Amino acid sequence: ISYLIFVAGIGFFSLCFLMTSLGGQFSAKRLGDSPFSIRTEVLGGLESRGVLRKISDMLEIIMKRIDTLSKMSNSSESHRLEELSSALHRFQPVGLVERIQAIAQNVSDMAIRMEQILKKTNIPARGESIIYVWVARTEHFLVWMRARWTSDPCYSFYGVDGSDCSFLIYLSEVEWFCPPLAWRNQSSHPTTSSLPKRQAYFRSDLSLLLERVGSGKESLSFMRRRMRRLAAQWAAAARRLDERLRSQYRVQKRILVHVGFLTEESGDVFSPKVLKGGPLGEMVQWADILTTLHVLGHNLKISLSVKELQGSLGVPPGRGSCPLIGPLPFDLIYTDYHGLQQMKQHMGLSFRQHRCHIRVIDTFGTEPAYNNEEYATLHGYRTNWGYWNLNCKQYMTMFPHTPDNSFMGFVTEELNQTERFNIKRDKVNNMAVVYGKEASMWKGEEKLLTILHRYMDIHGTVYYEAQRPPEVPAFVRNHGLLPQQELQQLLRKAKLFLGFGFPYEGPAPLEAIANGCVFLQPKFSPPHSSLNHEFFRGKPTSREVSSQHPYTEQYIGKPHVITVDFNNSQEFETAVQDILKEKVEPFIPYEYTCEGMLERVNAYIQHQVRRSWPGNPPSPFLQLPNSTALIWAPNITAPACWPPLSALRLFLSPEASSCVKTCQDAGLICEPSYFPFINSMEAFNGLNAQCESLEAEKNHVFPAVHVDRRECFQQKEPLLFSCAGVSAKHQRLCPCRDYLYGQVALCRDCL
Repeated sequence: ISYLIFVAGIGFFSLCFLMTSLGGQFSAKRLGDSPFSIRTEVLGGLESRGVLRKISDMLEIIMKRIDTLSKMSNSSESHRLEELSSALHRFQPVGLVERIQAIAQNVSDMAIRMEQILKKTNIPARGESIIYVWVARTEHFLVWMRARWTSDPCYSFYGVDGSDCSFLIYLSEVEWFCPPLAWRNQSSHPTTSSLPKRQAYFRSDLSLLLERVGSGKESLSFMRRRMRRLAAQWAAAARRLDERLRSQYRVQKRILVHVGFLTEESGDVFSPKVLKGGPLGEMVQWADILTTLHVLGHNLKISLSVKELQGSLGVPPGRGSCPLIGPLPFDLIYTDYHGLQQMKQHMGLSFRQHRCHIRVIDTFGTEPAYNNEEYATLHGYRTNWGYWNLNCKQYMTMFPHTPDNSFMGFVTEELNQTERFNIKRDKVNNMAVVYGKEASMWKGEEKLLTILHRYMDIHGTVYYEAQRPPEVPAFVRNHGLLPQQELQQLLRKAKLFLGFGFPYEGPAPLEAIANGCVFLQPKFSPPHSSLNHEFFRGKPTSREVSSQHPYTEQYIGKPHVITVDFNNSQEFETAVQDILKEKVEPFIPYEYTCEGMLERVNAYIQHQVRRSWPGNPPSPFLQLPNSTALIWAPNITAPACWPPLSALRLFLSPEASSCVKTCQDAGLICEPSYFPFINSMEAFNGLNAQCESLEAEKNHVFPAVHVDRRECFQQKEPLLFSCAGVSAKHQRLCPCRDYLYGQVALCRDCL
């Protein structure tokens, strides 16, 4: 047992050698990396990455147990030593312990010297193993630091100057590899919870926000113009929401917003395209996110470069080899996938510790099967964008794609009474505007445009520099790229806004509908997904997109949105004829108004905390009368949860149906926050599931029932709870909830 503890003690250092000893399966990205922050990439099969991570995680657990052992009494030591031995023997694959032992043998000379020292000092046997570990481990790290302490500036930042004394101080007070030094003053760092809480008050003045956003890039200028244009609407919305929430105390949060895709380090491909018709949806959303957080009264810091990010987080300079010390200076961090990668690179080991504070602005969403790194790697869900092992509610989308993620959204400009009157007066019944600022979007669409031209004058806003793009037919009046206000004026005159199928799910159709246009879009048959369409390939979602803009199809619909098969000329022409007969009023879903976004984001910030159910009482479910659904029994005290468990409606799905669809069919929304509370035999029994056995496994469709074998499965990995998962062989347990009309992210009792 003493020998096994020694292996654990040198485990992290030995990983450097391990990667060259396991048949070439692993290799270090940078040979100079410290053993404290080793990063690896897989050169072998799919399972190699998972194996290495398991080794690292288990060694970390063992090291922490060794720390505990140093404080134990005689009575408990034997039990804990056996536990350590058992933990080591659980490593997979078979033979891994023997390999680690072989690696440890490479330093046997040092081990013998340590043992001789211990015997000479006559240390009692009870403490011999533990001291042996600490001395051996400290010696290993000292050897490494003597050779490599100049490899990263972060070591000098923390006071390392090449002396053994500075090494010991670093290993003791910055890293956790050595015990506290008795001769050093020990001071604990304040935690975020110990800082004084302040109340958040609504703000109507955006001048401070505009100053913090700054300028210098066209993308920032675009965002500032949008903020100024909507300032009056934000102020009015804040007053209305403040009146509704007057009785609620709102805690002011310290929030960092790091817009990774606008940093020079990520290439900032968006800024040069702002004036050339490039995608503006992301900048629209980020401008509205910044404004929302400011208006809600939070303490906001904005970062637009990696240098600003490092300074804001207190990250030491260098390559991320050293951890942060002290508390994270922010309660929440809003970023994107680019920023997420930058944070991981520069925070090193501290990224894992603080990732629960992160909220990722993710346009198309990330499903649980793609989010869990081990599961995604082993089951073919690995992509360039997923695998971050976050709670999937930390991903915040532009539209409510999947309830597995949080719907962040953006804002559509509202009309006052005068503007609505002018639209009604000035609408041109036979005027159409095409959704497509790039000439490539018009390619191959001349047949449809010819049909439309029989009934309407067609206008375009295609960007070009020297000459009119040949893809745009001569009968189309092209205005070129228009400033936002001029585009609004064009939409207020038009009757029809026509989409060709791309771009997917942008803000423009909502803006057109808000200005009294009918949005005519193509139906996709079969639906577009990562399996059959290049655009979605590599995105961390299996979602099937049934039309160019599924949100408008599902949540708005006729008469504002018409979805037809564009491959059927007769169906397309009939739709145009019907639109000419319709009289449509401007419409904005409440969740896309300033007040709706303020309400939703405020609810997230104040209430969105991950909770779990301890498991008591054993059977809290009741069946609704005249229904197959279960509810949480009203006479049973519900544990703290948001959304509250009073909104829970539990169903058993049909085969080959996701929980998203099962809940939608019942007029409800799947709520992944409820999964921990229904992942039990009591839920299966309450739904009369035919369970001849019960197992717990990792699978993104569990909890579920295998229909043919009558086997019931609980979910073993909480990160895999998924509303989106589908299996042809299983019926899923689906936790659903109600929702507010026009605010799908919130239930009726959520406010």
